[in-house]
Amino acid sequence: MKEKQSWMDRLDEKRDAIGRKLSEKEIKLPVDLVTGVFFLLLGAVILAVMPSQVPVSDTDVVNGRAFPTLLMVVMMICSGMVLAKELYQIFVKKMPPATKNINLLVEVKALEILAILLLTYVICRVMDLFVIGAIFCSLAFLVYFRCRKVSYYAITLTMAVLIWVAFRFGLNVNF
Repeated sequence: MKEKQSWMDRLDEKRDAIGRKLSEKEIKLPVDLVTGVFFLLLGAVILAVMPSQVPVSDTDVVNGRAFPTLLMVVMMICSGMVLAKELYQIFVKKMPPATKNINLLVEVKALEILAILLLTYVICRVMDLFVIGAIFCSLAFLVYFRCRKVSYYAITLTMAVLIWVAFRFGLNVNF
């Protein structure tokens, strides 16, 4: 007689099947070209958005935009240098671009962790209660790392709530 599978077992089977497919797939990526373009564009976007995000006062000797602007300019210069070096090697020296093999399984796992963290942030912002986001984050990471012991869930949830209570009511930190 076949035992009824728990939802964790079914989830693990689906994750394993997807993992087997993704572990076989790799992408060759010209790393220096992609990162050079990405950080050059990121710096430009941040510089374009900064005036609407960081207010400036006429009374400040050094305003709040000075350091982020300097940081973005340095980042754009460095990414431009990486991009120029790579383009020089491709067009002048006629060398192929430096590539790196990227395994899709590794990248999907990293994106899952990033998604958990982003969802935690969204939950905290929408609910305006840090404890709800902390509970979600705790549960999501326990499920992500395939934790099976119910006591781990209970301990983690209890600690998340107790830490929130200690900060909120003991230290009077409103977050």
